[in-house]
Amino acid sequence: MAFVNTSRVAHIGLADRLAAIVKSVKEDLNRRRVYKQTLAELNALSNRELADLGLHRSMLTRVALEAAYGK
Repeated sequence: MAFVNTSRVAHIGLADRLAAIVKSVKEDLNRRRVYKQTLAELNALSNRELADLGLHRSMLTRVALEAAYGK
């Protein structure tokens, strides 16, 4: 009975690593932009408008975090 096992080692080059870092930074900046924009728009609403949405001012940071980061 013969058994053959091959394994490959992936060699990730410097350019691939840099591209991954740049992509990660862009995604982080985009998430931060969404967070700040969402928070600004929610802060611009009146207390009555927030109540209509079922929100209180103390909840705005949490809502913006969920919108941007899904947490």
